Amino acid sequence: MSAAAGDVKSQERISAASRRVLRSLLVDGPATASELAQRLSLTAAGVRRHLDSLLESGLIDAGDRPSYGPLRDRGRGRPPKVFSVTDAGRDSFSHSYDDLAISALRFLAEQTGETGVSAFARGRAEEFERRYLPLVREEPTAQDRAAALATGLSTDGFAATISGGEPGAGLQICQHNCPVAHVAEEFPQICEEERNAIGRLLGTHVTRLATIANGDPVCTTVVGGSTQPEGEVRNEH
Repeated sequence: MSAAAGDVKSQERISAASRRVLRSLLVDGPATASELAQRLSLTAAGVRRHLDSLLESGLIDAGDRPSYGPLRDRGRGRPPKVFSVTDAGRDSFSHSYDDLAISALRFLAEQTGETGVSAFARGRAEEFERRYLPLVREEPTAQDRAAALATGLSTDGFAATISGGEPGAGLQICQHNCPVAHVAEEFPQICEEERNAIGRLLGTHVTRLATIANGDPVCTTVVGGSTQPEGEVRNEH
């Protein structure tokens, strides 16, 4: 049996409850067993049983610190393990068409050069805008638009959350899943044009701090610091 086939078999053995734990780690971020028990209203023993299953399947890993975010207050004694989703765990939430997409884009690059790939990435970004514009166009502030966009992205499988936004703190959109991460790893134009589309949708400057395609745990987009109404959101394409 190939390694890929083995991975599929191990994922098929994961129970619905274990996948609920896995999804919490994906969407809400790394956590200790006790934090997961509180999040999901489960017993500590039950959570640990699911974590053991997920660890055995390679869908999560455990460490002394989160894979991203601030360091935790260790206090005294041995720190509790912090559980995070692995690449295999993240991939289990998406339907992979990576090989076909990468082959098609390689062919396009061979036939047309970088201009063809860039044109494809811009076209995909325009579709991205058309899809999410109805969700954000009526929101009064960049922060409200970011929240609405995160909701739409989560519905479409990007597992997006909002963090920050308080006075003096930058607002961030965190995408914990990226269905096209492996494609964007080879063709970063996809990430660049998506970032541009997010800026147009929110009507403000945005900056990409991290991407899953670049090996980071999450895609992190920093939204312009003001929560007041900013630029006009384009209402048509």
